[in-house]
Amino acid sequence: MRGMWAVAAMLAGFAAQAQAPDTQEPRQPRRASTAPAVQPDPGAPNVPFIDSHVHLNDEAMQLDLMQRFGATRAVIFWGRASDNQTIAEAARRHPGLFIPFASISPERSLFRAAWNSDDPALLARLDALLATGVYKGIGEISAVHFPSPGLNETDYDPLGPMMRGILELARKHRLPVLVHIETTRMRELSVLLDAFPNVQVIWAHGGYTPLFLARRMLERHPNLTYELSARTWPIHPRAPDYTILRDGKRVWPEWLALIEAKPDRFIVGTDASHRSPASEAMKFESVQNLLRQLSPPTRDRVAQGNLTRLIEPQR
Repeated sequence: MRGMWAVAAMLAGFAAQAQAPDTQEPRQPRRASTAPAVQPDPGAPNVPFIDSHVHLNDEAMQLDLMQRFGATRAVIFWGRASDNQTIAEAARRHPGLFIPFASISPERSLFRAAWNSDDPALLARLDALLATGVYKGIGEISAVHFPSPGLNETDYDPLGPMMRGILELARKHRLPVLVHIETTRMRELSVLLDAFPNVQVIWAHGGYTPLFLARRMLERHPNLTYELSARTWPIHPRAPDYTILRDGKRVWPEWLALIEAKPDRFIVGTDASHRSPASEAMKFESVQNLLRQLSPPTRDRVAQGNLTRLIEPQR
């Protein structure tokens, strides 16, 4: 675990380069927690888990990390060095390990013009990909994404034709959708979830919401799953309050209490992108750090059970 905290310090140096959102919520008063008093144990065995969030840029590195850190399977989608075709090919090479998702996300310049014009041809392209049966979900769709190093800002209406069309295809093919939508568009996301109650939506990073908004969205929308990738990092380079850790190791008791109270609504992920072995190891270690602080029944669901249910529903 020592390397994890060293990399966390390195990531902090990038914080000045990334723009933090301008809609920070005030911290809520501390309340007594009913979460189990579990302390992180870096020497404990790895907890098997399914990684819900991998931008597959380096297949060999990803396979090595999965073996080292207990990831039994991984949801994969494109990154800077991959596309839908290479994702499908990787899944064919490793069918027991990789779970491919198809994406038409607007941060890719190839698709940006179609999003700007609400071109239905792009939805037809996604429909054709899903009809192959290769892909087990849709995403990541970064409809609303604050700017980050190497990623331009996107701000497309979650109630617009493209997002509605994507959820209609998810309903047609009975697949989950992984969306990245920031809190600035949370009202629209809420309306979208109400409009498609039978579509399972995975909220990437949980929109980086504070605790009370996470609870509110989960209580209002039974078809929403809160995904914790990047929330378990000791330090997040974009904003210090994005992590759910209070000291770089221990999860805030209030967050533990919420996860324990709603054990069927959370999943874990690394947000792997394979920029360096050290940074990626930190991400995997951070997932293990969270899982070891959960009670055994909750741990099993958050680590594997909930995501398995989403990608392998009873038909």
